[in-house]
Order: sequence, then structure tokens, then C-alpha cells
Amino acid sequence: MLLTVVLLASLAGCASVQNQGAIYQRGEAAYYASAFDGRRTASGERFDSRRLTAAHRSLPFGTRVQVTNENNGRHVVVTINDRGPYTRGRILDLSRRAAEQIGMIRSGIAPVTLRVID
Repeated sequence: MLLTVVLLASLAGCASVQNQGAIYQRGEAAYYASAFDGRRTASGERFDSRRLTAAHRSLPFGTRVQVTNENNGRHVVVTINDRGPYTRGRILDLSRRAAEQIGMIRSGIAPVTLRVID
């Protein structure tokens, strides 16, 4: 019996390691306009376009997500602190700094892959 419990516990540990970095979602991202600077986010903090943050419809506040721009392979890690986007077909709204780091300022939108890293 003890051997079974130890074996199951070790297998559960392996499963979580294998799932680290697994693709959570693919879709389109945009970034916040500068007019949102200073406004309160859904989490209660003030939006700051210089921080690495993002809005997602359902991920818990504080979740850290690696966002990869599928057009160029560049990625950034952001913290979810707001809800949205509310534009059909989009899965993420990024702060300007995050958008700059993945090279999507010029295009305004980009196809992205999300990986939860917490």
C-alpha cells in the first residue's frame, strides 16, 4: 500500500513537470492605448503602460504568462492584472512595454501563444 502511494505521488510530480510551459491558448493580442494610463484595472491597481502587464478574460489576477509573438518568435512574461479584451477574436491586451518587447507596436495586433508559467 505504501509503495502504491509513493508511486502515485511520484507520477503526479512528473505530470506537473511535463505540463510546465504547455501552451494554454493561441489567438490574437493587441495593446492598450495610452489613454488608459492611470485608470484602475479590474484588479484594483492603476494601469501603467511601462509595466509588463496584460488583460485576459479568465486567468486569475497575478498569473504570470509567457506571451510569444508568432510572427517573429519574440516573447515576454507578463502579469495578468485586468479583464478583457472585449474585442471579438482577441485573447489578450498587453501593456505598451510588453508589446514593444515582442515587436508588435507597428502592427498593433499580433498572433500570440500563451503559456502559464506559475
